[in-house]
Amino acid sequence: MVRLKSPEEICKIEIAAKVVAEVLAEVESYAVEGASAYDMERAAEELIERRGGIPAFKGYSGYPYALCVSVNEEVIHGFPLKEKVFAAGDIVSVDCGVVKDGFVGDAAKSFVVGSYLCEKDRLLLQRTEESLFKGIEIACAGNRLGDIGFAVQSCVESAGFSVIRDYVGHGVGLSLHEDPQVPNYGRQNSGMLLRTGMTLAIEPMVASGHYSLEILEDGWTAVTADRSRAAHFEHDIAILEDGPKILSRL
Repeated sequence: MVRLKSPEEICKIEIAAKVVAEVLAEVESYAVEGASAYDMERAAEELIERRGGIPAFKGYSGYPYALCVSVNEEVIHGFPLKEKVFAAGDIVSVDCGVVKDGFVGDAAKSFVVGSYLCEKDRLLLQRTEESLFKGIEIACAGNRLGDIGFAVQSCVESAGFSVIRDYVGHGVGLSLHEDPQVPNYGRQNSGMLLRTGMTLAIEPMVASGHYSLEILEDGWTAVTADRSRAAHFEHDIAILEDGPKILSRL
C-alpha cells in the first residue's frame, strides 16, 4: 500500500535525506588510490552519529554495515571492507541510508578513482546520472510509474548500456523500502498513477555489458555476470503539486 506523505512528513524525510547527501559528499574524498572502502564506512558512521542519525542499512535484513560500497563489476550491496583498496580507474558506487527522528533518507552516487581508464567508463557514469534526472523529471502527478522506467531505460540503452532488472527503486520515508517498486525500465503510460505526496527513491543501476547478475558467496554482493563495469546513482524525491522535488541534495 502506498502511503502519501504530508508536507510536514516530507520536510522530515528531507532532513534525513540531506544527512545522506552529506555522507556522500564526505566519502567522495576517500575515492582515491590507496584508500579503502572501510575508510568510507568509518567516516560515514562518524558523520551519521554527529548528526543524531542511525545507519538505516546496518542490521536491515541482517546487512552488517552502514554503507554499501561496490567497485567495478559490483553493482550493489558490496561490503565496505578494509581489504577493498581502491586503485586508479576504479568505479566506486556508494549507497547510504539514514534514519533521523524516525524518518528515512536513501541515496547513492558513483565516483571514479583518479582518471577514467577509458571513454566507455566516463560515458557509463555520465549516462547513469543523466538517466536518474530523466526519471526524476517525469515523476509528476498524473504520470505513471512506467513513464519513469521508460525515461531511465531510454537514456541508458541509447548509449549502448543496460539497466539492471533484479533491483529497482522504491518508496521511501517512513521505512527504508516502501511501496511502490520503481523499476528502471518500463512502458510509457503504464503502471501506477503518480500522486502528490508520494516519496520515491529513484535509483538507476546500469551495466556497461549485460544486465544479468550473480550473487557472491557473502550472500549480498551483486556483480554483473559478464563482469562488465557498473554504476549506481540514486535520489529521494517528493512529488509535489508543482512537480518533483529532490530531497537528497545539499
